[in-house]
Amino acid sequence: MKKMALHWKILIGMVLGILFGLLMTSFDWGQGFVSDWIKPIGSIFVKLLKLIAVPLILASLVKGISDLKDISKFKNIGLKTISIYIGTTVIAISIGLLLVNVVQPGNGISEETITKLTNTYANNSGVQAKIAEASKQISSGPLQFLEDMVPDNAMKAMSENKLMLQVIFFTIFLGISMLLIGEERAKPLKDFFDSMNDVVLKMVDLIMLSAPIAVFALLANVVVSSDDPDILIALLWYALTVVGGLLLMIVFYCILVGVITKKNPFWFLKELSPAQLLAFSTSSSAATLPVTMERVEEHIGVDKEVSSFVLPVGATINMDGTSLYQAVAAVFIAQALSFDLTFADQLTIILTALLASIGSAAVPGAGMVMLVIVLESVGFPPEKLAIGLALIFAVDRPLDMLRTVINVTGDATVSMLVAKSVGKLGDPHVEEWDDNYDAVK
Repeated sequence: MKKMALHWKILIGMVLGILFGLLMTSFDWGQGFVSDWIKPIGSIFVKLLKLIAVPLILASLVKGISDLKDISKFKNIGLKTISIYIGTTVIAISIGLLLVNVVQPGNGISEETITKLTNTYANNSGVQAKIAEASKQISSGPLQFLEDMVPDNAMKAMSENKLMLQVIFFTIFLGISMLLIGEERAKPLKDFFDSMNDVVLKMVDLIMLSAPIAVFALLANVVVSSDDPDILIALLWYALTVVGGLLLMIVFYCILVGVITKKNPFWFLKELSPAQLLAFSTSSSAATLPVTMERVEEHIGVDKEVSSFVLPVGATINMDGTSLYQAVAAVFIAQALSFDLTFADQLTIILTALLASIGSAAVPGAGMVMLVIVLESVGFPPEKLAIGLALIFAVDRPLDMLRTVINVTGDATVSMLVAKSVGKLGDPHVEEWDDNYDAVK
């Protein structure tokens, strides 16, 4: 009997998780039960994925660079990657601005709804924390992001998933240094990282065995902790505008895949779907990175020389879904609070959202920090920032889940485009968790 595909198992887990969450909301003790007995299962799963993210980046990036045997190839891949990421982000922001100016969801928000949202969320600790974090980033110097990329302690960088850019910097530095000492002297270290890479990818396979149960737990917790349904309905047009833009980005990615790589876009989405579903469940492209790398390399056929650089960098600097959301959210808030935006202001939004996406943490809620930076760039009154964030706070989590799917899909798309351009897009080679089980059982 043919085994059920992983993406179907995950989808079933998601549906059951949502239904179970809805059932639990009808009981007074339901939220507490889910929080105490169901949520930890999902949290453990996310921790396991984060646990192997740094070792996977370290091993795969060193392996990818050392396999190149030519620094000029790495330079070629790097320039193409950054250029394409910037291009797709600008397109994402432009799509968001176009849609929000056509739909104008902010004009339909009543004063009563604004007051209710303000009273509910303006003094929320989450909102205030986002404003404080954004203020810290805004006050830093223009080259602070470059300074932040360089670690002063490699071990410390590897101990914190938020310092992904520092890990990437150190790993690239290590890989290039291995090339420069020659193949023979670098061989013992290269063999170590090659073996480590194989082991960590096998860990991904083992962790993914529990994915259907984990997404059940994650989605059940999201449902029982969701906000007032009346508020969600009031923000429906805003949410639909964001979702419409995200769907257009999926169409854009499919066109790129079909036209440039000559691969079937539906096949691409099907092979990537487990990573997309996990991105939706976890709201974190960093946590999803090990699965994204495994799907892109083994199931789509992108060579490790490309994927080991493009995907970790993408998880850090490529935030197409988040950037699109910022464009829509910034204009929506301006419309709702009667703050006029000129054409020059909207061009400023494109530039600021692009710059803010570079180095933004690939974790849940980072988009709202970037949004504060975008709003301040167009002169939005500081005293109204809390009110502006309060307007969208209620629907931020579900939209965060959706835009993370776009971030991950964008990373995978760019990895295919770069691989195709350097002749490194081959046939899939799928490895299962139990390939060597018979030999050791």
